[in-house]
Amino acid sequence: MPNTKNILIVGVGGQGILLASELVAKVALSKGYDVKQSEVHGMAQRGGSVSSNVRYGDVVYSPTIARGEADVLLSFELLESLRWLEYLSPRGVAIVNTQRIDPMPVASGKAEYPKNIEEKLQQKSHALYIIDGQRLAEQAGHIKAVNVALLGVLSTILEFDEKVWQTAIKNRVPAKTVDINFKAFNLGREAVSRN
Repeated sequence: MPNTKNILIVGVGGQGILLASELVAKVALSKGYDVKQSEVHGMAQRGGSVSSNVRYGDVVYSPTIARGEADVLLSFELLESLRWLEYLSPRGVAIVNTQRIDPMPVASGKAEYPKNIEEKLQQKSHALYIIDGQRLAEQAGHIKAVNVALLGVLSTILEFDEKVWQTAIKNRVPAKTVDINFKAFNLGREAVSRN
């Protein structure tokens, strides 16, 4: 449906993709949208590929995003952005973390990590944000806040007010990490104006 927004969140196990997906869904639900969510965990415990589809709109019938229909590709790892690029709409926005995590074939020397990923992303996306999520998370106070820093970037291109995001974050993360996550979120938002 034309009024449906499709957000594809990808990365590898342990990067906080499912939390990020849950927060996007909670934000959309809080504004009265119909929301559907679907995850594929793969070999998440071993650093395997993980993807999550979040779709919201007036009425959403299916939880999965078809190839060429993602309005936003939010990738937590460089190679994963390339792996899922065919799902991005020609008018879509790619938000890509610069982190590189070698898959098993690369780590074992049987394959090479692809080159020129950023150039390929630039060719296939309407808008591209390359973000050093690790640096933002470290600035915020904890490396595990990468996912929330990237949500900060995402929040600048979706229609939801910053306060709605902050409420969702506060209600979901452990109380002792709220300040770090707020800082990471804000640093992500600021990175867009510098990008």
